[in-house]
Amino acid sequence: MLNTKIIGNKIVKARKETNMSQAQLAELLFISPQAIGKWERGESIPDLITFNRLAEILGVDLNYFSENFQSATSETTSDELSEKQTIELPSEKQEQKPKWNMSLGNWIDADFSGLKNLDEKFGSSNMQRCKFVGSDLSHLILKNNNVDLCDFSKSEIRKSRIQNSNLSNNTFKNGSLNETEFSKSYISGCDFTDTDFTGVILKDGGFEKNIIAESIWNRTSFINTHIADVVFEGKLDDCYFENCKFTKVTFQHSVLNNIFFKNNNLKRVQFIDCQADRITYEFLESGKADISGITLLTQ
Repeated sequence: MLNTKIIGNKIVKARKETNMSQAQLAELLFISPQAIGKWERGESIPDLITFNRLAEILGVDLNYFSENFQSATSETTSDELSEKQTIELPSEKQEQKPKWNMSLGNWIDADFSGLKNLDEKFGSSNMQRCKFVGSDLSHLILKNNNVDLCDFSKSEIRKSRIQNSNLSNNTFKNGSLNETEFSKSYISGCDFTDTDFTGVILKDGGFEKNIIAESIWNRTSFINTHIADVVFEGKLDDCYFENCKFTKVTFQHSVLNNIFFKNNNLKRVQFIDCQADRITYEFLESGKADISGITLLTQ
């Protein structure tokens, strides 16, 4: 059983010990700073799922919030005990996620290869020349990160969210980005050779000077993205280009099937020895693209 005032005191203590502000903690939990304030004043308490995430972020065991770990400064009066609100914590036998968090860090030349379940543990970090080779980074959340010269070869980065981040000169060879969303992120000079972009969304950012040889393009969306110095090759299926800015972009030896181009001016896009279905051909022609390098696919 837990007393809301005891919980609040313990959240304050653990947060201050990690030198984290209410705003920083709220950002990592994707809630408002006002909600953190209510917890710390004992006016409300987190739900069980949030308790788990809170323990990970603050670097404490889940049982830290129980009365067994109550500090001498957190003793309650009889009046407080009579008014307390209680919740049940999971039993000690229940398997818990690792209680570690590496957000807000500066990581240089570190080897994290083979890691799993990173989730949100690297948010707001600077990472340079780090290795994540063969890692399972599914459901990874990176927000406000700088990632430079890191190696993600043969890694699974499925259903992840990369927000407001800079990714420069990284290697993603032979990896998977299935269903990952990049928003307001700048991706430059990266090697995506033989990378699976199925279901990937890139919006409100930049995709420039990247190597994308033998990559898989299926249901990939570029929205409000600046695409520059990139060569698309091979087959593209059900892809989407909306309000993108193109600079030195080439489609070479490509088969374009059901590709949506919502752009008024595609004059800067070059097509060399390409094939396209009728609907894609019409989109390109209406966008004033030079279609001399495109032949229609036979039905």
